[in-house]
Amino acid sequence: MGDMPTKDESRVLDCRGLLCPVPIIRLSKAVKELPVGGRIRMMATDPGSEPDMRAWERQTGNRLLEATRDGKEFRFLVERAK
Repeated sequence: MGDMPTKDESRVLDCRGLLCPVPIIRLSKAVKELPVGGRIRMMATDPGSEPDMRAWERQTGNRLLEATRDGKEFRFLVERAK
């Protein structure tokens, strides 16, 4: 049961240690593989990832459901909207 995605996510994308624009590029590709309504959790350490995610949400129409920070790690929960 530990390997099953939680109710809040379909997939996890680990982008820790990667710098802009790589996390957004990887997220864009991963979201296209999800069904509409599918969710993905992305983890990143790039300090620019939070403003990048907000811009990505506006540009793509996908939904940023959650953005949290734990020390140097950022966690985002994204839902495919279309």
